[in-house]
Amino acid sequence: MSLVANTGKLAGRTLFITGASRGIGKAIALKAAKDGANVVVAAKTAEPHPKLPGTIYTAAEEIEALGGKALPCIVDVRDEKQVQNAIDEAVKKFNGIDILVNNASAISLTGTAETDMKRYDLMHNINTRGTFLASKLCLPLLKNSDHAHILNLSPPLNMSPYWFSIHVAYTMAKYGMSMCVLGMSEEFRPYNIAVNALWPRTAIATAAIEMLTGDTSTSRKPDIVSDAAYAMLCKDPRTYTGNFAIDEDVVRAAGVADLKPYACDPANADRLLLDGFLDEEEARLHHSSTVTASHRRAYHTSATNYKQAEQGGGQIPALFEAISKTISADLVKKTQAVYQFNVKGKEEGVWHLDLKNGAGACGAGEPPAAPDATLTMDANHFADMFAGKLKPTTAFMMGKLKISGDLQKAMKLEKMMKSLKNKM
Repeated sequence: MSLVANTGKLAGRTLFITGASRGIGKAIALKAAKDGANVVVAAKTAEPHPKLPGTIYTAAEEIEALGGKALPCIVDVRDEKQVQNAIDEAVKKFNGIDILVNNASAISLTGTAETDMKRYDLMHNINTRGTFLASKLCLPLLKNSDHAHILNLSPPLNMSPYWFSIHVAYTMAKYGMSMCVLGMSEEFRPYNIAVNALWPRTAIATAAIEMLTGDTSTSRKPDIVSDAAYAMLCKDPRTYTGNFAIDEDVVRAAGVADLKPYACDPANADRLLLDGFLDEEEARLHHSSTVTASHRRAYHTSATNYKQAEQGGGQIPALFEAISKTISADLVKKTQAVYQFNVKGKEEGVWHLDLKNGAGACGAGEPPAAPDATLTMDANHFADMFAGKLKPTTAFMMGKLKISGDLQKAMKLEKMMKSLKNKM
């Protein structure tokens, strides 16, 4: 649901949008199409993906159905020739380019040891290099426009160590996009080319988020980002440049007083999952204290945990006893991950859940096999998480949960916990 009204300011303007076949990129394209804009749909998806909806051709059809003109182009932003060919085609069809939206991005929320170099190279070549390349090749055309904008979908440059510690490779790749904003906004100022960044304050319900977490009920619709992008791209490029904007701040400034309609589930409008890289004092304190505590604290040995379990009492032993009764071959097959839980507080100890090997197992102590993900949190939060009162993604973003290892496998717990809750 779009809440920022179209004004017609982008009518006849040509937008080159990377990663525009689905998600936020497509939402921005459709918003501009309502003004009668021309849109170059620059993305890799020419054939339908088995899990993700949309191709450059279906996106083009939607753009034209809303009154815009579309040019679908197969573009891998890592390939200089493909980017240049798409730009040349745009010039032939639309006589130039006014706006570049660098939306294409790759993500791997993994720590240093878990990030293979192929994935590292993918993120840096798409996020940082792809953004730089598209900006460089579009520059001559943007210089000829009287309404030139570059908009990068990238975060504010928050130098808190926390955002580097949890997935340094991804952070570097996204910050590379943001550094393009920092540098190019000044470099291109003499040419009246605006260069800005836009980042959502909350999780956005895209196919990628749904695949990662299995749930979008605490997310907002892509419409809030497309509304914010539209408002930014309508501004005078001579005066509006070098900004690191947050979507909800932009739409509020555009006159949207009630953000509730943007929520996927209005019942969760006040309990939305915050996005990463936000420079909010409360979030920084939560994250900082969690990271510091995890380095200071020495956890009990497996022997101590087994002794505690044998003595009985407490909610954690009872919880794992209940979990053990719900483990099935089907759950093991679907999850394929080993988890270690470092529990702090009143019931401090180490526990494990093996949903990867044999028939599965759980209990006190470290797992027999190396864990794919290690989760550290307070005993009370741990119990709330398994009781369905606290989602892992929410706990993670609020600083109540620290994860090391494979973050994507850790987030599989959210789906698993729904199944366990029903059985328990």
